[in-house]
Amino acid sequence: MTPLFGRRRRNSSESATPPLSSTSSSPSGAEPEESPSPRWVVVVPVKPSARAKSRLDVDGVGRADLARAIALDTLAAATACDLVAQVVVVTDDAALAREAAMIPALRFVPEGDARGLDAAVAAGVAAIDPDGRMPRAALLGDLPALQPADLADALRAAASLPRAVVPDAEGTGSTLVTAGPGTPWESSFGDGSFARHVARGCVALPIPNASTLRRDVDTADQLDAARMLGLGPRTAALLAR
Repeated sequence: MTPLFGRRRRNSSESATPPLSSTSSSPSGAEPEESPSPRWVVVVPVKPSARAKSRLDVDGVGRADLARAIALDTLAAATACDLVAQVVVVTDDAALAREAAMIPALRFVPEGDARGLDAAVAAGVAAIDPDGRMPRAALLGDLPALQPADLADALRAAASLPRAVVPDAEGTGSTLVTAGPGTPWESSFGDGSFARHVARGCVALPIPNASTLRRDVDTADQLDAARMLGLGPRTAALLAR
């Protein structure tokens, strides 16, 4: 089993949350040191590829293969983000788990009897951090152009907030939902989810519309838009065949 903090070993003096600042330790007239950003548990729910992306039709490309490539590129980008301590994948897709073997620091949690994205995310959160001691985020698994730096920008902006949300490029859905340490987890993904998340107390993060974090993909037109941002290697290779 992949350890909780598989990306690097922490020193015993490190903390998952920023330490309190102390003015007495700074030399007179010196700028106080910035507190380090916390590192996050990121849960990614992924449907089995055979029933994923029912609206995504691309000539000459199998829908299941494309859905799996998109998910793998999303996972690889998330694990490469410096602010992510652990990526938890909630899925029953055995093929995805096999093909993800080369991506470091993933932990897989079976979806089991969970029904829908929210139940899957809740299962992942409960498996990895049931007491909510760390900052947690749910990231959609259909962001084939995702860049680690864009994810880091959002997590950094969310670090001081109890709850936060990033809208999709259309402004109606949600691609990232967060909860700070000690904040109970809840989410409400699906059509129109952005308004529901805001109504539940999530602060909308000021992430630019051009951010790769906002470009989820459900249709061929959205895939073309993601292509303009730069697709991940697996998705790009599949489409180039």
